[in-house]
Amino acid sequence: MENNVLFKGIKSALVSCIDEDGNVYEDDMRRLMKWHLKEGFTGFYICGGTGEGPVLQKETRKRIAEIAVDEVKGTGAHIINHVGAIDLKTAAELAEHAAEVGCDAISSVPPFFFHYGEKEIFQYYDTLAKASGLPVLMYASPLSGTAITPAMISRLMDQIPQLIGLKWTNPDYYTMHRITELNGGNINVINGPDETLLLGLTMGAQGGIGATYNVMPKLFQQIYDLFNQNKVHEARPVQFKANRLIDILLEHGVETGVKQILCDLGYNAGYAVYPSKRFEADELEVFRKKLKDIHFEEEYL
Repeated sequence: MENNVLFKGIKSALVSCIDEDGNVYEDDMRRLMKWHLKEGFTGFYICGGTGEGPVLQKETRKRIAEIAVDEVKGTGAHIINHVGAIDLKTAAELAEHAAEVGCDAISSVPPFFFHYGEKEIFQYYDTLAKASGLPVLMYASPLSGTAITPAMISRLMDQIPQLIGLKWTNPDYYTMHRITELNGGNINVINGPDETLLLGLTMGAQGGIGATYNVMPKLFQQIYDLFNQNKVHEARPVQFKANRLIDILLEHGVETGVKQILCDLGYNAGYAVYPSKRFEADELEVFRKKLKDIHFEEEYL
């Protein structure tokens, strides 16, 4: 049996640094990736929710994939490309492109908006697998509107050999643990919720992918390293510290807040894609004060 556990460690759900017209700020994306790799990250999950993939133009997504693959050459880091789209033709085209440029795997939320059954979900992932020839990770998020069960994952893995596991972005860790036991444990499960990375690792995830990893990579790498050194009690205060920033971001908007922090740190991350929220001047002042109150620049970077 081939090993499905291909991806371990900490990977950022990479922010897409783009202008209003979808042009990529390439130098800034590369600098951001260099920072994350320096902190010990093992790769990047591009064009997912944090990367705003579902609302980006197809050509923008392709360019981001090309830049990301080029930047990690020779580092041993992996690129997992989220190719999910509202229409299957676009998703399949992005999957094919991911293989052409050298991504290590593709990922996608289940088909969304309409309510699809398991047969349609199988057809969707089977098409992406055949279009790319790459390993496939389901992006298991409640936002897709699909109830994802261990039985469903088991059947899909039986039918689609390239489906190696999933990114679990769901607070239901009982179900996640049951999924980690499928296929005799030969399944790649990566934790999604940033605020519970340590819990996800404890319940069997082999790594983490997260949005707020973009702005505090050091802390999330520490959590992972301490967990793997059997120092859970030392990892807990690091997780709780990270959660203080996450609380602020949840209050003001995670995507908007993460991009604002990156801009304040000197990265041209651009704005969250419309119709996502933009900070008004008064809220931005409050947001920055809250970051100062937790000593963000002194203690989180």
